[in-house]
Amino acid sequence: MKYIKLNTNESPFPPSPHVAERISGEEARLNLYPDPACSELAAAAAAALGVGPENLIFTNGSDELLNFAFLAFCDAERGIVFPDITYGLYPVLCEMYGIPYRKIPVGADFGINPQDFFGIGQNVVIANPNAPTGLVLSVSDIELIVRENPGRVVIVDEAYIAFGGESCVGLIKKYDNLLVARTFSKSHSLAGARLGMGIGSAELIGYLNKVKYSFNPYSINRITLLAGLAAFEDENYYIENCKEVIATRERVKAEIRALGFTVTDSKANFLFAKSDRIGGRKLYDKLRQCGVLVRHFDVPGISDYNRITIGSKSQMEAFLDAVRNIINDREIIK
Repeated sequence: MKYIKLNTNESPFPPSPHVAERISGEEARLNLYPDPACSELAAAAAAALGVGPENLIFTNGSDELLNFAFLAFCDAERGIVFPDITYGLYPVLCEMYGIPYRKIPVGADFGINPQDFFGIGQNVVIANPNAPTGLVLSVSDIELIVRENPGRVVIVDEAYIAFGGESCVGLIKKYDNLLVARTFSKSHSLAGARLGMGIGSAELIGYLNKVKYSFNPYSINRITLLAGLAAFEDENYYIENCKEVIATRERVKAEIRALGFTVTDSKANFLFAKSDRIGGRKLYDKLRQCGVLVRHFDVPGISDYNRITIGSKSQMEAFLDAVRNIINDREIIK
């Protein structure tokens, strides 16, 4: 069976045509190491973001950036805290490196209360929009968390920021303890290229570069560097794609709410939804039998929910048709 993949938050759109133009012919230079400083890409990104190249680091996906940040800033004394419902990599990294961590409960509506993170004496990491709920904090809320934790690093993971949230990158000029993590996988259709970016004070970026250069200065290949550069050179293409994802998300959200689903107000490229008529795991299994893959979490508090990536219009129609058939089948929902 050929599955419709709505489980990994990939973009339904191909990269910009400019990417193919940029990387064409680069295969002849694959005998040479890539530029570890990512100089050309850093210059383009700095100009686009209004920061300096010294405020940027590029990594093999944003997961590598998070890996570097946990290694650079977290130890037995300076552990880290994060919401109890969030991106699953955070506790994995802590367990891997023996970093003490604490989970702060989200609200009954999955919302994050900024005051819960004030003056905690540890580093902080918050996905904004959060995953898997898609809920977003305002820049003013993020600023309060950063301001109330001087001497500790606050990492804001903006993997999904292009789909409805407001970036806090501008705050790095005001606070030297803020690190913003970005990825080109979602909004820029480069999940297969593996490119992440960190934005922060020169001091924070300097520490991250020490980790990078100790580990693997060549973690970004020549093709990916050019693909990332092309992405900045054709930003309008990606902006329009994100607008289409947002429009599709809102339409599908309304459709499944009309079917009786509870859906969070996601500002990411996915929906987080549950039905009172069928359990989360059962719906996941039935959708899989229909050839549609979504993401289910066997985690207390969210096991009734599924995360649904926003795919193409035809993919989402197939998803909606499958959901309607499942919901309307009395034998299935018994």
